Amino acid sequence: MNSVSPAVSDVVYDVVVIGGGPAGMMAAATAAARGLTVILLEKNSTLGRKLLITGGGRCNVTNNKRDVRTMVSQYTGASQFLFSAFTQQGVTETVKWLNGLMVELKEENEGRLFPVSNTAKTIWDALVAELKKSEVIVRTNCLVTSIDCDSKSNFRVSLAGGATVHAKNCIVATGGTSRPETGSTGEGFVWLKKLGHTVAPNSYALVPLTLGDTWTKSLGGVTVPDVKVTMYADTKKQSVVLGRLLFTHVGLSGPMILGISKQVGELLEHSLVTLKVNLVPQFDAGGLKQVLQTLLTADSNKKLKNVLSTLVPPAFVGPFLQEFEIDGETKCHSVSRADRAVICKQLGGLVLSVSGLLGPEKAVVSAGGVEPTEVNFKTMESKVVPGLYLAGDVLNIDRPSGGYSLQLCWTTGYVAGQNVGRHDI
Repeated sequence: MNSVSPAVSDVVYDVVVIGGGPAGMMAAATAAARGLTVILLEKNSTLGRKLLITGGGRCNVTNNKRDVRTMVSQYTGASQFLFSAFTQQGVTETVKWLNGLMVELKEENEGRLFPVSNTAKTIWDALVAELKKSEVIVRTNCLVTSIDCDSKSNFRVSLAGGATVHAKNCIVATGGTSRPETGSTGEGFVWLKKLGHTVAPNSYALVPLTLGDTWTKSLGGVTVPDVKVTMYADTKKQSVVLGRLLFTHVGLSGPMILGISKQVGELLEHSLVTLKVNLVPQFDAGGLKQVLQTLLTADSNKKLKNVLSTLVPPAFVGPFLQEFEIDGETKCHSVSRADRAVICKQLGGLVLSVSGLLGPEKAVVSAGGVEPTEVNFKTMESKVVPGLYLAGDVLNIDRPSGGYSLQLCWTTGYVAGQNVGRHDI
């Protein structure tokens, strides 16, 4: 994987793919498997840097929603665009494709699919092997500075250092602006604007939240597996979500929180956003009161802090009791009625104040990008520039956490690679 040298810059490829992430690798391999000459340009020293850190390094490759309409309905506001693309490469086809690359998958909560190996390197290895098999010319350390297109739709890609790459077609898969240390710094949007595309301002769609509640800082790393979160803007109820909650040293994260973060960001522009967290949603108010009383009675000589750990994670109990001024050393038989009432109230409806969103360095994906109305999703070809194709996070499509972002890359990358250059034949 070497940088492009001026000595090869006079070659005219069938396809130049810009961006060596999952969408770009999928597009390049698919196009080359059709017999096209393909060169893949990546500005980092290696391909797929962001891929290697997705899913906490385990790589949540997709979500196991095999029905196309069900799957595309998860992409808010974009289902009408995505249907035709997902009928060509949906979840079923992606799973079959990965199995064909000798990647075994397993399903976890809420339909998330991961490699059995529990490492993103498995996916990376499979993609790199496929690029090699399909004879894609891969060039790393290639910083693209501009894309130009003449009246005959011939593309000239200029590189830092003076070299140029010429191609009959161009696929842009440069991603958004999340996790900029991986190379997603948004320069692709500059080129696409210059070529005539409308690019929506960038924001961050999947990002952890920060809290104004200082006591939760000591909960960093604590996970509560099943909670119900009700979101309020000022005093108006906005939405209710269920799932796993992860406390961080500055706030909240986890798939459920990432999924509502874009809505939170929009509400914070004009409202005070609070989250009412039910840590024990399996009980109603009366049921929780009864369960707590039963626990205290059954273990009357134990300390309160030890008994509460049967309801919530042990690491949560200490800071929780301290915040509400309840002595965790108290024997269960001596816990007052007032303290029992506070415990039930707070476990069933802990109110947390959202102070903001973490920045692009912590975002899983970014919102914004090229408007879907300017792309033909049957082929992923630009409606503005013939011969130009778009794939992955460069598109302005919202998606939740849970494998949907990578599936968007697999789908749009495949469709672009499968259709690029057909007008040349």
